[in-house]
Amino acid sequence: MRSAALLSFALAALSIHHVFSSPMKRQAIDDITILNYALTLEHLEKAFYSGALAKFDQKAFDDAGLPSFARGRFQQIAGHERAHVDFLSSALGDKATKPCTYNFPYTDVKSFIALSQVFEGVGVSAYTGAAQYISNKDYLTAAAVVLSTEARHASWVAAAVNKYSGWGGAFDTPLGLNEIYTIVATAITACPSSNPPLPVRAFSPLSLSKLSAEAKFEVTHRASADPTHIAFYFGLGKTFVPIVNGKVAVPPGLEGQAYAVATNSATVADDSTILAGPAILDFESNSNGHSIN
Repeated sequence: MRSAALLSFALAALSIHHVFSSPMKRQAIDDITILNYALTLEHLEKAFYSGALAKFDQKAFDDAGLPSFARGRFQQIAGHERAHVDFLSSALGDKATKPCTYNFPYTDVKSFIALSQVFEGVGVSAYTGAAQYISNKDYLTAAAVVLSTEARHASWVAAAVNKYSGWGGAFDTPLGLNEIYTIVATAITACPSSNPPLPVRAFSPLSLSKLSAEAKFEVTHRASADPTHIAFYFGLGKTFVPIVNGKVAVPPGLEGQAYAVATNSATVADDSTILAGPAILDFESNSNGHSIN
């Protein structure tokens, strides 16, 4: 599993902050709510790229051994994220959520690029998971065209820059609203109190530390109760593996960016059974399908 240590560090370096406006009980998930949920993600991505590009000039990219075209492409991605923010803000008008303040754990160009691949993959999972809540066909089309662009970003960063596969499998992996919130809240330090509330809550953090070449992992969590299983998300499937003495064996067949949550169920992973996570796992392979460790 390539870069698991880096990705785990990137997530572990931040703590969960409950920074969004307090969600209303039983708040209806309507189209406006989902558009603001998407705008929350786009604000984060816009800040992520603008901050990194302001910090790292062309020489920094060159010194990191990146291709000469890489920074220019990241500038284009930054422009796309600005366009997404403007597009969603215009659609929402005075109901649009405002940007928060952020803390991203990149320290150099390579850690920025590693985090870029993670965020783009999470963005794809967010849009695919939220599509089920959109009723208005025009809004659904708008979300689809943003999703397809985010997927191109994720593929380009993985393949052209990091030299890994540009995809994980035949299907992307959708994540629920709370699962996405759990991930992105790690990078948000404060939000305007006037922002509209979102019907989300963060689960406890989950980390999986690799113990051996046999893909056995140690489970670390801050859940209030002890989970019994780890559910691995890949594509449209979920595979449940029992936790034995604080350890879990990773199922075969995972590729690209996958996710894992700790549950108290052997068959169901949803808001009622998830105790911690998601953790982000990265299973990279070369063009022959061989794993890159």
